[in-house]
Amino acid sequence: MLCVLHYVDQMMLAVCVDTPGGPENMLLRKVPRPQPKDGQVLIRVHATALNRADTLQRKGLYPAPPGESQVLGLEVAGTVASVGPGLRRCWAPGDHIMALLSGGGYAEYVAVPEELLMSVPPQLSLYQAAAIPEAWLTAFQLLHFVAMVKKGEIVLVHAGASGVGTAAVQLVQLAGAIPIVTTGSSEKLQMAETLGAAAGFNYKEEDFAEKVNHFTAGRGADVILDCIGGSSWAKNVACLATDGRWVLYGCLGGKTVNGDILGKLLSKRGQLLSSLLRSRSLQYKADLVKAFSERALPHFSEQATSPWLLRPVIDSTFSLEQVADAHRRMEANRNIGKIVINVVNPQ
Repeated sequence: MLCVLHYVDQMMLAVCVDTPGGPENMLLRKVPRPQPKDGQVLIRVHATALNRADTLQRKGLYPAPPGESQVLGLEVAGTVASVGPGLRRCWAPGDHIMALLSGGGYAEYVAVPEELLMSVPPQLSLYQAAAIPEAWLTAFQLLHFVAMVKKGEIVLVHAGASGVGTAAVQLVQLAGAIPIVTTGSSEKLQMAETLGAAAGFNYKEEDFAEKVNHFTAGRGADVILDCIGGSSWAKNVACLATDGRWVLYGCLGGKTVNGDILGKLLSKRGQLLSSLLRSRSLQYKADLVKAFSERALPHFSEQATSPWLLRPVIDSTFSLEQVADAHRRMEANRNIGKIVINVVNPQ
């Protein structure tokens, strides 16, 4: 049984999934409120945001890691409600914080290891901040921990108008590299280009591999961030630069590959890398949060010293009671940027 929590007195209303399936399978139900353990902070959640992993978990296709909450939701923003023993930092009640989770985000309260907490930049509301942790940490991880992106490189970002995609376009520029994207509509291309993409290609209307090779004068992309997988492997290899890094982090286009992928990849001395974030260790996530907080988070502030002002892109907002509609919007691929769930109604 999967549960999405909502606070009522000393209990929580939970959107539970008794039978994996469609959005209509999510039902409201009361469950106990969590308590912070050693090294944890209890967050009063104001907002969470959707991720593809939420829809897959709802369908029974992406279970939570062993020992983690079965509640949906991988990121939140809110205020400190209470703290457990053994904290290294003095968190005060009411502090504005956001957090990366392994689960539990669709809730009014969630207990989080303090290593996964970040202070909300003062210019951002809690509802904007909810769109940062999972998407931006994923993009930062793919670029810096996995692909080891370098200044001047060409980075092809698939799904360039998604939550991870809009974050990646901005982070690529912050790293001194050049982002190009694929999307499925002119509106999404326009958003990516507004964020700084040097070029964009509609994969539904044109061969993106040909366009990438033309844009790069035959060189190809040094890095490809790929959440599509099987259906695009041939085109990815075709537009990968010699010694390029193809980073797979999703399989929305299928998991099966047929053809000479190994021979074609070998001929380019290409690297096929893969990464997930949710199943990583607490230490890995803590190192990622620390690196992001030092190298990227200051650029969400208008007082940032660099010319790059980072911003989360929010597509739409729903109430917790409208979570099924939010899931339907994501699964229809209608969103540009993040879909936010307001757990506490904005004033």
